[in-house]
Amino acid sequence: MKARVKWVEDLRFIGQPTSGHGVVMDASAGAEGKVSGGSSPMEMILMGLGGCAGIDVVMILKKSREAVTDCVVDLEATRAETIPKVFTDIHMVFTVTGTGLTEAKVENAVRLSHEKYCSASLMLGKSVNITRETRIVEAG
Repeated sequence: MKARVKWVEDLRFIGQPTSGHGVVMDASAGAEGKVSGGSSPMEMILMGLGGCAGIDVVMILKKSREAVTDCVVDLEATRAETIPKVFTDIHMVFTVTGTGLTEAKVENAVRLSHEKYCSASLMLGKSVNITRETRIVEAG
């Protein structure tokens, strides 16, 4: 895996991974009164965690032939007060929608993602307290 991050202007950078899907990152929000033109790098890490875990949960449920129709991962992170302002706690709420989903199967998919499959969760979990909860919505 490779990526390139290039400075554009002010505190704005463009990230370009080998997949070709570029993203804008900006630390200008609040800096020198500038308006942000992209997500901050720490927001990107948080969204990466949610994407990694969400993909796992959907894949696990689909492989189990569960009728999953939607998955939303809401994340809330707390950061250290002093520099470096690392994440200290992240709470993840998985809202999974489908037909006939059981709490046990959804919680198992979330657990497997967190403990076995999600690279981002396993990496961040070495230094961040990650908690999670699940919510099930019946489709229809």
